[in-house]
Amino acid sequence: MSKQNHAEVAIIGGGIVGSAIAYYVAKSGIDCVLIEKNDIASGTSSRCDGNITIVDKDPGFDSLMSLKSQELTVDLQHELDLGFEYRALGSLLVCENDNEMQAAAEWVDIQTKAGLKFKLLDREDLRQESPYFADDIPGGLECETDSLINPYLFCYSLIDKAKQYGLRVQTQAEVTGITKKEEFTIETTNGTFTAKKVVNAAGVWAPFIGKMLDLDIPIIPRKGHIIVGARQKPVMMRNVMEFGYLMNKFGRDRIVDKRTEKHGVALVLEPTESQNFLIGSSRQFVGYDGRIDMNVVETMAMRALRFYPKMDDFTMIRAYTGFRPWTEDHLPIVSEVEQIPGFYIAAGHEGDGISLATVTGKLIEELINEKTTTIPTDPLRFDRFDKVPVL
Repeated sequence: MSKQNHAEVAIIGGGIVGSAIAYYVAKSGIDCVLIEKNDIASGTSSRCDGNITIVDKDPGFDSLMSLKSQELTVDLQHELDLGFEYRALGSLLVCENDNEMQAAAEWVDIQTKAGLKFKLLDREDLRQESPYFADDIPGGLECETDSLINPYLFCYSLIDKAKQYGLRVQTQAEVTGITKKEEFTIETTNGTFTAKKVVNAAGVWAPFIGKMLDLDIPIIPRKGHIIVGARQKPVMMRNVMEFGYLMNKFGRDRIVDKRTEKHGVALVLEPTESQNFLIGSSRQFVGYDGRIDMNVVETMAMRALRFYPKMDDFTMIRAYTGFRPWTEDHLPIVSEVEQIPGFYIAAGHEGDGISLATVTGKLIEELINEKTTTIPTDPLRFDRFDKVPVL
């Protein structure tokens, strides 16, 4: 075993979460290697939007975790050498009817009492945001601190800086087996590695890594579609979602047509740096089937036109799919596994991997270094999924 193939910490997974972990761990002075089965950002992190948002998070721990991630991302904008299209514009949630407006008002009240920068918007506020909004949209809400990034560039920017701190990167190396005796041995398609500690940041593939150590990780892939669109004049300057996105995300009842409900579709529209825009979103449990379903794509386009009927001239450039790593309580696992000391999991972020990558990276670095963590990690512990026996 060459010294090159041994590290204090091995990070499995080169998406945005693994890249953020690699950055913070390398920066702390620990010898580490990142192992990725394809290329950096070749999985979910290149098949998603770039929202770093609180606007779509449940009040409480989820929102506060997102706020910390936003603060760390602001710091990274200054620390990293390569730009990643960071735009601190805030974001909007728009409501389709008066019932949603009432819920939005309650949402704003809860979030502002928690110290977050939320604001209720009326119909006229939305008209000032964009002349393309449908006339019957009653309003919505704004989160001032939300921002946008290019997740693909963000991964490469983090890795670039981490390499300056000594990170080694091994791509095209799919993990085929892991064993642990005094240290971990990681077999890959591109060599064997040893490490004292291992971080499983493999996203929707994290359960496969877990099984190699007889560990059941309760993460399920939740498929989503995205449309890349273009038109001659921009529709919006900042990210917008419909309030129904929250209903879909957390499995709450909403009043929509059967087709929209069937495919788990809710409007997300994100302007890109290149002046194109991304349209989402859909949510489906279909295993690892990544094929594009044109019925879902058409439903998403129709949903976008519900809120932006004057946008009926846009050109669809392409569509693609990705998998969100879903957990039953919608929180990620960011934790050491007690029964396998030195083995950490950083996965299960569902659609919040972009939003929570930086805070996840920081938390894993602090857990490895046995430091007081930036935020409490008890809600993120792996053992929270242990089933309580029936008496």
